Amino acid sequence: MGKFVLLDARLFAPGADLSGASNKIELTSEIEDKDATNYRSGGYKELLGGLGSAEIAAEGQWEAGDPSLVDDQSWATLGGVGPYTVCPADSATGALAYITSGMRADYKVGDAVGEIAPWSGTVKSSWPLVRGQVGHPPGTARTATGTGTILNLGAIPAGKRLYAALHVLSATGTTPSITVRVESGDATLTTPTTRLTFAAASAAGGQILRGNGAAVTDAYYRVAWTVTGTTPSFMFAVSLGIR
Repeated sequence: MGKFVLLDARLFAPGADLSGASNKIELTSEIEDKDATNYRSGGYKELLGGLGSAEIAAEGQWEAGDPSLVDDQSWATLGGVGPYTVCPADSATGALAYITSGMRADYKVGDAVGEIAPWSGTVKSSWPLVRGQVGHPPGTARTATGTGTILNLGAIPAGKRLYAALHVLSATGTTPSITVRVESGDATLTTPTTRLTFAAASAAGGQILRGNGAAVTDAYYRVAWTVTGTTPSFMFAVSLGIR
């Protein structure tokens, strides 16, 4: 990806796509620097990396009256921990995505008379920030069991983990249910291995999972889902990454 102008950045909260209500999204990540300087440090400071942290700060136009809108979603998640995904350019399958489990730390609304009603808020990480890809796009309704596009994420070295965030954006039908999983294998995934399985979902909401730190030689991954119910339909997004 070369230089580009921010025109289609995406922000997914646990159970909502906040992109259409956002006009500024900032993502920061840092590692604490710990001073380990001593008499054998050669006359220079000696620093070690300490605790890591990440933060998502966003703002935009206020909307309310539906669980998918920013005011309803912000109040529902304030003080809670859940999955968040930020995409700098778009949310097509394979697009660059940043993933974390974070606490919705604050929420602000209001401005001067005559201004478009604004909102702003921050999310502070509870898990590492992971750089990955979109595994399933948000704009495709799923009404039956299926599998998604195969992605080359690479093998997972020992000590690193597979991370996956699920954002169920809408669910309709009679007793609808969807169970989403992440599979891995060779380039064709003819005989896939299930690596992560989210809990069954029947309404909008979010989940995030990570692997156990064991090495995985498979380099190819995809999202798969099982849908049940009467005339079910789900809109959801999944992001995947290794860290």
